[in-house]
Amino acid sequence: MKIKEAIIIGGGPAGISCAIQLTRYDIEPLILEKEKLGGLLVNANKVENYPGFPEGIRGEELTELLKEQLERHEINVLFEEVVKLVSNKDIFEVKTNKSLYFSKFVVVASGTKPKEFKEISIPDQLTSKIFYEVYPLINLKNKKIAVVGAGDAAFDYALNLIRDNEVVVLNRSESLNCLPVLLRRVQESTEIDYIKKIKIQGIFPSTGDRVKLECLTPEGSTNIDADFLLFAIGRVPCLDFLSPELRREVNEKKESSRIYLAGDVKNGIFRQTAIAVGDGIMSAMKIYNKIKEQMK
Repeated sequence: MKIKEAIIIGGGPAGISCAIQLTRYDIEPLILEKEKLGGLLVNANKVENYPGFPEGIRGEELTELLKEQLERHEINVLFEEVVKLVSNKDIFEVKTNKSLYFSKFVVVASGTKPKEFKEISIPDQLTSKIFYEVYPLINLKNKKIAVVGAGDAAFDYALNLIRDNEVVVLNRSESLNCLPVLLRRVQESTEIDYIKKIKIQGIFPSTGDRVKLECLTPEGSTNIDADFLLFAIGRVPCLDFLSPELRREVNEKKESSRIYLAGDVKNGIFRQTAIAVGDGIMSAMKIYNKIKEQMK
């Protein structure tokens, strides 16, 4: 049984920054990422508050820079989904969909997953038309996309899609949870139709392989046809793989010297690249300090 010094679950900004910092301490980390590197950066239209980029930078561009940095440090990344994490005395067992790994330290930087829309049933034949992340739709052209939500993600997704498409943003109320700058950009765009106080009451197949949304507004019923439907109605931490024991520790916010949470998985609404990077670096520094203590 080969025991690794540190395993990082998740290849977003928190996981990547943690791995880079660990290599500076001559600690060889392993990143386990279930899908693709970059985390929520792959959805970001533009990152404008990350230091070093005065004009801002597209999420996909920043992701490519992070990948280059991983390669430069020769950090090992395996694209496997972690399905179970168990603490066994002083060693963690990390089970993936492909293998089993053992580690002294674990950094959980698994990020968040989108909340699913469950208010009404969606016909099975429309599954291919429903999305919860924007990146699969980025290269679409000449389509109409309905975005459901009223937060930063919904408005950022809309701005990300308007290069070659028509977009309508549907807000079920009048309240907003987005940055004022995002709202202004959406309102100034001629390619985005923003509708407030509109509630989806039915989702059905429509002509031309489209989706029909039956909606209710203060003025009455209305139908909206779209090629795709994108929900941005919130996110929850990705912690399904934790054992019951570890889940209790996380829920009770107990401090641990062997497992660390970093980035969006623990930061609630404070999902920012800069915060995630800081969390990742801090986790690596804590691991290094713990190793030094053990060597005394």
